[in-house]
Amino acid sequence: MLLYTTASNEKKLLSAARQGINVMTHEHHSGSNGKQIALEERMAHGAKLTSPSVARNRDVILEAFRKHMPTNGLILEIASGTGEHGAYLTKALPDLIWQPSDPDENSRVSITAYGEDISGGRLHLPFSIDVAEYGWWDSPDIGNIDGLVTINMTHITHFNATEGLFRGAAALLKPGERLFLYGPYSINGEMAESNRAFDADLKRRDPEWGVRDLEAQILPLAHNHAFHLVAAEHVPANNMVVVFEKG
Repeated sequence: MLLYTTASNEKKLLSAARQGINVMTHEHHSGSNGKQIALEERMAHGAKLTSPSVARNRDVILEAFRKHMPTNGLILEIASGTGEHGAYLTKALPDLIWQPSDPDENSRVSITAYGEDISGGRLHLPFSIDVAEYGWWDSPDIGNIDGLVTINMTHITHFNATEGLFRGAAALLKPGERLFLYGPYSINGEMAESNRAFDADLKRRDPEWGVRDLEAQILPLAHNHAFHLVAAEHVPANNMVVVFEKG
């Protein structure tokens, strides 16, 4: 009965999520190893890097985080990028402790600089995590986390990174704890025309990249690791907030 109720709720969430969409632009940026790591140019202010999109989406993410995630305890962020989201959330939520991570060295330098502005050391020093590597969740740097977050990662990595994300989340999170995803997604192949063009552009850059489909790709992966969908919400700029809870 519980499984039926969960599946029914997921169908309702996906059906509701098929509504409405806006427009965004997509650029690119390379990391310290020369590989493309972001879809817009980052600007440097001393050691800190800034991404223009963060100023546009940080309040949307904060509102969704408050709604769906714990506002105290330790959150692990995968692919933290510049570090701006972690800094913004920890400033807004004074009981939150944030563990950032990123495989790119320049990004980790930027994250460290942002951490110096956060009182009480609540934005921890970043470390390198590559979720495509099996066993990343066994890192001694990862503490007893209360939630896991990744923002704009799944479409600009190979799908094995998303598989590794869920595998690690299953190992690290306890029943009732949540995985928070933000970024562009399709639902059963349906997406805005601008996201369809974006998906084609991603695949042109790397055939293994692309906008992931919630129904065909993400939900089966989540179910395989004992997660069920609790939120699938459209937000501005053709993105979605997608939240899974460990069963």
